[in-house]
Amino acid sequence: MSTQALSPAAGDTNTAQDRIYETDLPARLDRLPWTRFHTLLVFALGITWLLDGLEVTLAGSVSGALKSSPALHMSNADIGLAGAVYIAGAVLGALFFGWLTDRLGRRKLFFITLFLYVGATALTAFSWSLWSFLLFRFLTGAGIGGEYTAINSTIQEFTPARFRGWVDLTINGTFWVGAALGAFGSIILLDPAHVGGDLGWRLCFGIGAVLGLVIMLMRLWVPESPRWLIIHNQPEEATRIVENIEKHYRERGIDIPPITEKPLRLHARDHTPLKEVFTSLFVVHRQRALVGLTLLTAQAFFYNAIFFTYALVLTDFYNVPSEHIGWYVLPFALGNFCGPLLLGRLFDVIGRRVMISSTYALSGVLLAISGYLFQQGILDVTQQTIAWMVIFFFASAAASSAYLTVAETFPLEIRALAIAVFYAFGTGLGGIVGPSLFGALIQSHDRTNVFIGYLIGAALMIIAGAVQGIWGVAAEGKSLEEVARPLSQVQAG
Repeated sequence: MSTQALSPAAGDTNTAQDRIYETDLPARLDRLPWTRFHTLLVFALGITWLLDGLEVTLAGSVSGALKSSPALHMSNADIGLAGAVYIAGAVLGALFFGWLTDRLGRRKLFFITLFLYVGATALTAFSWSLWSFLLFRFLTGAGIGGEYTAINSTIQEFTPARFRGWVDLTINGTFWVGAALGAFGSIILLDPAHVGGDLGWRLCFGIGAVLGLVIMLMRLWVPESPRWLIIHNQPEEATRIVENIEKHYRERGIDIPPITEKPLRLHARDHTPLKEVFTSLFVVHRQRALVGLTLLTAQAFFYNAIFFTYALVLTDFYNVPSEHIGWYVLPFALGNFCGPLLLGRLFDVIGRRVMISSTYALSGVLLAISGYLFQQGILDVTQQTIAWMVIFFFASAAASSAYLTVAETFPLEIRALAIAVFYAFGTGLGGIVGPSLFGALIQSHDRTNVFIGYLIGAALMIIAGAVQGIWGVAAEGKSLEEVARPLSQVQAG
């Protein structure tokens, strides 16, 4: 059937805004077997998390070089300010570009945000003063924040329902591939035997710009989301995209399962008013909003508090030389990447509610235990690194599932903005407060104070796990439209 226009509602004029479409395109996308198309889509779009991991790791790894730079002369306070500016850019970029993504389309925005990122991170390498460095870090963060909203919504809307959990978690886990790349790059480029000096840290930021250009070429073939096109009065284009995807299956002799879901009836719309957006987020779906906010805030505090101060713990309590920090980031990143990769399939098989709540709770319990061992001085630097690897094996899957939860439990028309709103809240509350608090606790050089910080992070994760266990949505194997009814869907009857 594809998509067909029905008569306008009684009393309406036959304008584009008033048309109703009956479509089976979402069901056709959800029933598809996994093939090369989906793999390429994941590579082209999901690599965004790698870029974020690269940027965050570089910020910590090059801090020593920034302080000794003859052009910047940055202090410890300036390094902290640069981290806060990057996060602020990510928060504001997510909100602004998230709003545009729902209004202008997924494809336009994932090119705009990537272009902003490439330009800003390249300019960072040419910073000539503190204020220029801070400006370019803000813009880099804005590009990454916008990428999160545009990319998450696109991947969700193309991925078949039965693979959605594993795909989303694995993609989010590639953040740590970027972290490992940043750590390794800093080891080479900051070493005076290779490059070092003022040129070394500048070349480090050039890594992101080069990768971004490669990614831009990879995205040229990625189409617009058919789900977005239908409700924005472009059913012919939506149908053409889905038919082209199905054509590749037939050319390769791959059987396509029959459609079992009923067609959807959707009102066309130009945009969704902000009043309707906030009513949907905080009135109609307020329970889901509470779950999403709790999950994202807990993981943001947990991750940013520990990861942004990771180097400080190693240098202040284990006397690890700053130029060797990258070697300890590599195993930490490995544990974080393996968690979503190996556990992700269970989120589709066992289910969201059980897996999300258990990974959150387990992460909190393990952090409390390792924090106590740290406070007692029982762990050496190798044992501490192994403990963090185990903790973040589970915590990485938990954190990734927070983005999955927000992306799939809100309606199509506001999906990108919903991701942006909760990302902004979570990052603002947990991502800014966490590093500031832990920085002060570590500065005290008192293991007991640091242990208190670990207990706060552990408690937040356990609480978030309980909230998910009680009020979370069992979205595994369901179409996005079944999980969250589109705002534009015509009421039955």
